[in-house]
Parts: sequence; C-alpha cells; structure tokens
Amino acid sequence: MGSYADFYRRSIEAPEAFWAEQARLIDWHRPPEQILDASRPPFARWFVGGQTNLCHNAVDRHLAQRAQQPALIAVSTETGAERTWSFRELHADVQAAAASLLALGVGRGDRVLIYMPMVGEAIVAMLACARIGAIHCVVFGGFASGSLASRIEDAEPRVVVSADAGSRGGKVIAYKPLLDEAIRLSRHKPAAVVLVDRGLAPMDREAGRDHLWAELMVRHQGAQVPCTWLEATDVSYTIYTSGTTGKPKGVQRDVGGYAVALAASMKHIFDGRAGETYFSTSDIGWVVGHSYIVYGPLIAGMATLCYEGLPTQGLDRQPDGGIWWQLVEKYRVSVMFSAPTAVRVLKKQDPALLKKYDLSSLRALFLAGEPLDEPTARWISDGLGVPIIDNYWQTESGWPILTLARGVEPQQPTRFGSPGVPMYGYRVKILHEATGEELTEPGQKGVLAIEGPTPPGFMQTVWRDDARFVDTYWKSVPGRSVYSTFDWGIRDAEGYYYILGRTDDVINVAGHRLGTREIEECIASHANVAEVAVVGVADALKGQVAMAFVVPRSGAAATDADAARALEGEILQLVSARLGALARPARVHCVTGLPKTRSGKLLRRAIQAVCERRDPGDLTTLDDPGTLQQVRALLGA
Repeated sequence: MGSYADFYRRSIEAPEAFWAEQARLIDWHRPPEQILDASRPPFARWFVGGQTNLCHNAVDRHLAQRAQQPALIAVSTETGAERTWSFRELHADVQAAAASLLALGVGRGDRVLIYMPMVGEAIVAMLACARIGAIHCVVFGGFASGSLASRIEDAEPRVVVSADAGSRGGKVIAYKPLLDEAIRLSRHKPAAVVLVDRGLAPMDREAGRDHLWAELMVRHQGAQVPCTWLEATDVSYTIYTSGTTGKPKGVQRDVGGYAVALAASMKHIFDGRAGETYFSTSDIGWVVGHSYIVYGPLIAGMATLCYEGLPTQGLDRQPDGGIWWQLVEKYRVSVMFSAPTAVRVLKKQDPALLKKYDLSSLRALFLAGEPLDEPTARWISDGLGVPIIDNYWQTESGWPILTLARGVEPQQPTRFGSPGVPMYGYRVKILHEATGEELTEPGQKGVLAIEGPTPPGFMQTVWRDDARFVDTYWKSVPGRSVYSTFDWGIRDAEGYYYILGRTDDVINVAGHRLGTREIEECIASHANVAEVAVVGVADALKGQVAMAFVVPRSGAAATDADAARALEGEILQLVSARLGALARPARVHCVTGLPKTRSGKLLRRAIQAVCERRDPGDLTTLDDPGTLQQVRALLGA
C-alpha cells in the first residue's frame, strides 16, 4: 500500500497511463485503441475503439471461478421473501430475460424503461438490457404518473418493465394504475409492458400490450443469449435527475468508462473483495443503486444484497430496528453503503441493537446522499466500532468525487463533517462565484467545480441535448469552462473538503434531489394559487424538507385558518398525485404576499433563512418588509 497523495498525483499528471492501468481491471472483447479523446471539450471520450459489455463483466466472467457463489441476494421485509441467486443462476435468468426483451422487439440502442420496486427481477431486467445493448432508464418505483409520463416521453422506450405493486412500511403502492395513467398522459406509447405479479394488488392488463414476467421467463428458460459487444463510448443507460427547470435531465452514461470507473472504485475506494458481500441500502431508482447495488459489486465478484423494506422492520414484518445488522451477520457483509437520513432514523432505536449481532465481517460503513452531521457520525461510529466514511458525489459523476480511498491508504484519517479529499481523476477546485478566480486559501467559501477532462464513469452528456449539458454544467462560472457541482464548499489546510449546500434551487430530501421549480410549477397549477415560493429548509432527520409559501387568488385562505388548512390539504394532494410523495412539502403556508426585491425578484434565500432561524442578511432591496414579517409570524420566528 502506498500513499494516497502519490496515487492521486499520478492520476492527475499522467491520466492516460493511470487509466490504461485501471482498464485492466475489466474484460475487453477488443482493447481500446485510444485511452482518452479530449479533442472536443467539454466532452470526454474514454477507451475509444475498445469493446466490452457491462453484463459480461458483472456476470459471465465470474462463471469460471465462482459459478456457485452467491451473486444476488434479494430480501424483502415487506413480503417476508428472501432469495439468493448464484452467479450461474443469475446468468440463466438474465439470458431468459434478455431473450424475452428480444422477442418483444428490443434491439441494440433501444430504450427499456424500468419502473420497479426493490426486487431481484428489477436487477435481472437491468442486466438483461446491458447484455443485449439496450439502454435502460430506471425510474424510482412509486413516482407519480405525471413525473413518469415526462420520463416516458423523453426516453421513448420500446418496452416498460414494471410490477403490480411495491410496498413501504406495510402500505401497498399499486404501480400498474400509475403506469397506465402515465402512458395515457405521454405522447409516446411503448409497444409492450412486462409485469412482475407479486400478488400485492389486482392488475388490469391490456390485451396485446401487457405481458407477465413469469410467463415470459418460463417460455425463454434455457435460452442462450450471447453478450452484444458494445463500443466503450456507446450509451449504457440514462437516469433522470432534478434540475432547476421543471424538465428533468436525462444523465447519459457510457459503457467502457463506467465499467472501469466502478471496477477501480470497488478496489481503491471501497476495498471490496471477490467472494464477499456488499450491502447498499439505496434504491435502483437512484444512481447509488445503479453503481453500488447492481454493477459495482457484481463487477468486483461480490454478492450484492438488494433490500426492500424499512430499516426498522423485521422479516416477520414486525418492528425491528436491528434488521440491517441481522442481515450483516447472516450474509457476512463486509462493506455497507447507506445514507445519513437512515442512520438518523436508527438513532431513535435501542442502541443495544448495534451490539446484538455479530458484525465482525463488516470493515466499513460508507454514507452519502446528503451532508453527514458530526453527532450522527459519532453515534454510529461508536455503536458499530468500524470506520464511518462519508462520501460526496452526484448522479452526474456516477461514483464518488470526494471520499477516502480505503483500498489505497487504509489508515487515511476521517474528519467528522468532511466527506474527504478528491478522488483520483477529479481535478477539484473551489472557485469564486462572481469572478471564477480559484480560491486557494483554507476556509474560503466558493463553488465546488471540476476541471475537464472529467474522469471515466462521469456523464457523457444530457440525453439528446448536448447544448443543455454544456449550458447547464459548463457555463455557470464566469470566465471559466469548468463543471459546476452547484454546491458551495470550503477546503481546510490539510486538503479535506466540506460541503455547505446548494448554489441553485435544488434541495436534498433524505438523499433524494428535488427541484423546487418543479414543485412550484405543480403548486401553481392549482386554481386558487396566484403565486408560490418553495424553499429547502434544514431538517434534523431528512437533511432538508420542502416548505411552500402560497399567495391564494381568493383572499380568504390568506387570513382564515380553516380556509388555509383546506387549501394546504388540496395542494399536498396535488403534489403527491403529480410528483409523488417525495416531493410533497412539509407545510404549505398561505400569505398575502411574497418577499421580493423592488425589481420583482423573489428572495428565496431570505425566506429560507427565516425558516431556519438565521439572519436573512441584507434586506435593503426588499420591496415590502411586511411580507417577510408575515413569514416570521407564521413560523413564530
């Protein structure tokens, strides 16, 4: 083991030699002819001329040495189901699913939208797409019909794979009616829908369009479907992320660069070892699920644990705050990945649960999704007795930007409150928001930015919209062509970074990114809403929650408590129906006016500061001080 500083320096000073070395961690059908093509910035093309396949690297290449080893472990405390696939069994099921998709007319480059709960079949479907060169687009299960429809329109899938229902905390969420309504709303109509019937909710099936997963798998069991060898620069998948406009962005990922980035991160960052078990508590609807439930662990030859349920719910569906640790003991989990919100939920449980199970297999717990506060980090660190490693990244990056590389320098110290240092390949800078000047002194606050070329695994572009990719990410810092993370950051004297929140109107609720503009547009569609402002407010459990302030068209709701409550209920119902429960504000407050500057600009930052009991700063440009006073009075601030 060498020093991480030397390892990082090599990746920055000689990137092509460094990444050529990392490329040997995966199988290539045809080796790359050119490691990096950066001739058209900001677009970086990695491993040009190389051919490979994500499914081959995740499944097929392990058959020779570990065919009988567990590959996929699916556990649901919602249904009490547990199932383990060996690599050989996973290989067989993925081929049957691939044959099913081919029979439904899916070919290389076609899109398959996956709208699924956290069940093993969802992962089989993703791998089947990768096997035949189809582009999967996974949408978080339970997303409301309007949000799902916008993604169907953008991706134009030939096939949608879904289920009768998901379940959360014992509450069944029927997916099929949501999907049917989304298809009705969408201008694009998929040719076929494949449904996993879990027996949780009745399903109406449309003749000729809707097919049952189980029937297709029986029909194609035993099928031999070879991997389609793809160019390293081909598209592997798209995944949607919230932006500052209502239109979601389809983050587009490549094949070869992503495979290499994940293989390298499993070795250098997570210290994951073939034959062991990896447990990420995320969801396949998010990028963490793509990278560290599905592809990363399997590429590394590890078993991956796919979990449906709450962290406080046992296999018998009874309350059990120790279920995760029970699974760590049972499946000998060595590396675990979760979110600070989940740990804050566990803090409310009996701390004895952390000592009840044999956790000797666990080497580290990685946390990401939103900033990790020091009390939470100390509580879980003391309870588990293993390193707690924060990490910071985005849907766009595909793998960590800031963390500690445990596989390179195991003893590199953690700093509570800091996600760590820049990972190899990332040229991370703190830049002045107005001048673009690099801030090099410790403690100076600026925009966290990344200089190009971006490393392998990073997004290629926005799906079908190169101009949006360039304009959104590479033109926001004055005078500089750099990738903006849209996060404020500072760096200490030892090079550790600290994240201080967003520079734009995206908020982070329990690790889920939500665009406040999208929520505002939804609320504004209510007939009795004249104006609306949505801000993210710090929350002890979820990191942030959305808070809405509405100016009603009819005056009664602004002054009458009963009318205000009725309007709040209607708005919350509207947001749930259109965008899903995740986007629902914690509160909707009715006001007679919103704080604005004399030029008419809405002062969201001032509203947010008052909500968080902070000084709202300079208010000399405020048009009507009474509007902010009204917000204060509503909140008792």
